[in-house]
Amino acid sequence: MNDIRVLVVDDSAFMRKMITDMIQTSKGMSVVDTARNGQQALDKIRSLKPDVVTLDVEMPVLDGLSVLREIMNTEPIPVIMLSSLTQHGADATIKSMELGAVDFVSKPSGSISLDIDNVKEELINKIHMAYQANLQKTCSLSSEKYKAIFIP
Repeated sequence: MNDIRVLVVDDSAFMRKMITDMIQTSKGMSVVDTARNGQQALDKIRSLKPDVVTLDVEMPVLDGLSVLREIMNTEPIPVIMLSSLTQHGADATIKSMELGAVDFVSKPSGSISLDIDNVKEELINKIHMAYQANLQKTCSLSSEKYKAIFIP
């Protein structure tokens, strides 16, 4: 079996490094690249065609929810949202699930937290599950290509 190819998207260089290290040390997956904002993420998704994307909710240029909406309306791929443990993060997580994210992982609190390693097992398991997800059933019906399937 080929490695699961993951794109890591987070505006924090520290978090990109920590998440990348967790994935790279896990058997059966590799990080194809990283992105520091939403627009960069969309560009890299189009060119690299990753199997799974880990996507931060709060980012400059284009936020995670906008990126998720664009992914699901153009070329759906499994996305795992990463959000903070704040009320805003919780609200964004619920919205991301409505938009088609496969799952989410709560990032430890604080802008730079050394506790991120505590979520390694959860993240790795969710990447494996996301890779196996059938997005045909979870994509938004607002996408024109899906309306054609369901509306005569």
